[in-house]
Amino acid sequence: MTPRHFLDLNRLEQSQLHRLMARAHDMKARFQRDRLSIAHLARGQVLAMLFSKPSTRTRVSFDVAMRQLGGETIVLNANELQLGRGETIADTARVLSRYVDVIMLRTTAHADLLELAEHADVPVINGLTDLSHPCQVFADVMTFEEYLGPISGRKIAWIGDANNNVATSWLHAASMFGFILSIACPEAYRPSPELVQDTTARGGQIVIHEDPGEAIAGADCVLTDVWVSMGHDDGDRRMKMLRDYQVDAALMSRAAPHAIFMHCLPAQRGHEVTGEVIDGPQSVVFEEAENRMHAQRAILAWCLEAE
Repeated sequence: MTPRHFLDLNRLEQSQLHRLMARAHDMKARFQRDRLSIAHLARGQVLAMLFSKPSTRTRVSFDVAMRQLGGETIVLNANELQLGRGETIADTARVLSRYVDVIMLRTTAHADLLELAEHADVPVINGLTDLSHPCQVFADVMTFEEYLGPISGRKIAWIGDANNNVATSWLHAASMFGFILSIACPEAYRPSPELVQDTTARGGQIVIHEDPGEAIAGADCVLTDVWVSMGHDDGDRRMKMLRDYQVDAALMSRAAPHAIFMHCLPAQRGHEVTGEVIDGPQSVVFEEAENRMHAQRAILAWCLEAE
């Protein structure tokens, strides 16, 4: 049987992704009523988590989610794998498939994720690559819907660097969930024309501005991310070019009165967002972080065909 991989939001059928979102909401509600109601769904199964990049939320949320489903976990860092000594990704995939039931990879090169999935006989989940971060954005959409209802037709504003992995997954989500993605960014940090073209061809609505005030006007949700991520060696340049894209109280006031603020964390307070906003009444960043666990629990159950 072909494994059910979770590699990118736009690799799933739209109806399939919507059913998975409904399952995530349902499983969270069941878990909150009775934690033991889902504790059988992965009993006797093992999740291997492979990390070549540091992590807090991804590591803990996946570990806890799998344990809540009744399964077990094993964590492997890059220096603990034979990959660092020349073993191929394909061979690693074949070996791990004989030991575990599902693999989550958090790495740099997206091509490594795809190669792992190609050769694995068990499901592979994208825990983050330099290209995309689908688990994060799946949890973000889940959070939006908990606070404001269905996301279809709503306006989502992304402020800052729109050429990173989280922004890419938001573009993927725009075509799958049917919302308007309004982006404010400098010319140098726009999403690639190929990604924008692909998103619009799939039915996504993308509007790109240079003025953050225009992008955020009337938005239902405001998003941003760190300006300097792991692996960037041009921090000073980024800080200078993005300084006018800080989400502060004045900018946030341009959004709809009911708007929520989200950030995937970790945040650099005083840079991409002020403390007044991230700690303010419109911020749902910690609820969003919690939903990584709830969303990934549903993804794991789906990958394992647990129900």
